[in-house]
Amino acid sequence: MLPLAGASLALHAYHSTLTELRYNPAKKQLELSVKVFTDDFEKAISQGQPAAVSLTDAGPRPLTLATAYVQRTLQIRTPAGAPLQVQVLGLQHENDGYWLYCKVPLPGPLTGIQLRQAMMLEAFGDEMNIVNIEANGKKQSALFRAGHEQETINW
Repeated sequence: MLPLAGASLALHAYHSTLTELRYNPAKKQLELSVKVFTDDFEKAISQGQPAAVSLTDAGPRPLTLATAYVQRTLQIRTPAGAPLQVQVLGLQHENDGYWLYCKVPLPGPLTGIQLRQAMMLEAFGDEMNIVNIEANGKKQSALFRAGHEQETINW
């Protein structure tokens, strides 16, 4: 059966993000790449806005709203609980999604972090946020969803 004229071929059956988080002690920073579905992310950053936001809109608005959203929903703290600033460096389009590139400057060496990954949980009840962590030669993964938005990661 052919899709209806005008029907979106980009629809997907699940809601998720994929975050690749790497601890870089030489640069004293965390390096993050977050993969989001375009339609889901645009819906999330459009909430509370007077008009829908498209990531392809001209000007600084899409990146400004994306940065504010990431900083509100993806939060990192030291093991002692001190907040660390997530800096969004840019966006890159890929197929039906975008990669968001971020870094987190660190005050010094870390043995782990407190991580809150709540992106799009307010927009989609079935949202699953997968985080792959690489630090000190160790790889691990964590799954964040409604009711489990925060976890302590040690390395």
